[in-house]
Amino acid sequence: MSPRSALLVAGFVLAALNLRPAIAGVSPLLDEVMNDVGLTPAAGGGITTVMVVCLGVFGPIAPLLARRIGLDRTLLAGLLVLAAGVVLRGLDGVPALYAGSAIAATAIAVMNVAMPGITKEYFPDRVNLMTGVYSSAIVGGAATASALVIPVEHATGYGWRGVSALMAVPALLAALLWLPQALRGQAGPQGGPRPFGVVLRSRITWYVTALMGLQSFTFYVLLAWLPTIFHDAGLPADQAGYLLSVTNLVQVGATLAVPILAGRRPSQVPFVMGAGLLTVAGYLGMLLAPVAAPWLPWVWMVVLGVGQGASFALALLLIALRAPDPASVTALSSVAQSVGYAVAALGPVLFGLLRQVSGGWTVSLLTGLGVLGAQLLAGWFAGRPATLDKAYR
Repeated sequence: MSPRSALLVAGFVLAALNLRPAIAGVSPLLDEVMNDVGLTPAAGGGITTVMVVCLGVFGPIAPLLARRIGLDRTLLAGLLVLAAGVVLRGLDGVPALYAGSAIAATAIAVMNVAMPGITKEYFPDRVNLMTGVYSSAIVGGAATASALVIPVEHATGYGWRGVSALMAVPALLAALLWLPQALRGQAGPQGGPRPFGVVLRSRITWYVTALMGLQSFTFYVLLAWLPTIFHDAGLPADQAGYLLSVTNLVQVGATLAVPILAGRRPSQVPFVMGAGLLTVAGYLGMLLAPVAAPWLPWVWMVVLGVGQGASFALALLLIALRAPDPASVTALSSVAQSVGYAVAALGPVLFGLLRQVSGGWTVSLLTGLGVLGAQLLAGWFAGRPATLDKAYR
């Protein structure tokens, strides 16, 4: 690999690693944040809600920026704005906390949408491999952030504000590595801008969008509630938290391996269906026998982690495979991720409401199984060989 190619890959991977820590790093620090600035639990939970909503609302900015300044410079701008957002979030005052969170999430939304287009532009013959690499980097970044924010806080003595500001460092380093690509980049993505009307008229767009939204719904539900589900089933709180860490770590391996295998086949249906069925098996385990034996929760988490990680990576892979050029990929990515994260934002609230009304987790988990049924249906159609150009009607 030439130095130029190595720099390209390094910048690409480090940019992907920055796509979740600003969100995943909130939960471990949330009690400290609420106590420090005087937030209620509802207002504290609103930090993450605001960020997930921004992921859905502001994704469409990316194609507009890509058309004007190019995908390379769009990614660079996203990294710089992300760094500014996490620094602002750590300043004094509730407005800075929410504004910084929203700015950071807006930058992540733009980069989320840009990454599949960059994959298509720079790695057209290795879309499956690089999708696996960057999707595993996304999941790995989230797992690393949630695991390390408290140890870093204790080691540095900076408090939550300082830890938040430290998240700007990897974003700035990624921007530095990506700067050569941005300086060489074209004014717009290869293939020219593809009108949104063409993308919106394609059935493929809505199949992929449904898959992205429904698998994201499941991910954010379990990110919010999985430890509580097992704690309510009788496990100690610390062990319930470890289970979430296990399923997140398992996802890293699944996101790396599955796209490499799936991208070699003309149809991704077997992989999408297999990933969905593994997630169903994990849900059924939590519903029917969450703690029937000491080792069972760990089995459910491994099964669930493989299913969820594979589903996420396959949704990203299909965005890149179902569109013929980088501009089309960016437009499809914008629709799929914007609508998808809007759907995902409803998940934790709905599960919490159903638990409150029903007094337990049975109704919530049955609802989750219904969502997974819809995911399997969407995956069946999204995984079949087709591109936007061949599926306008």
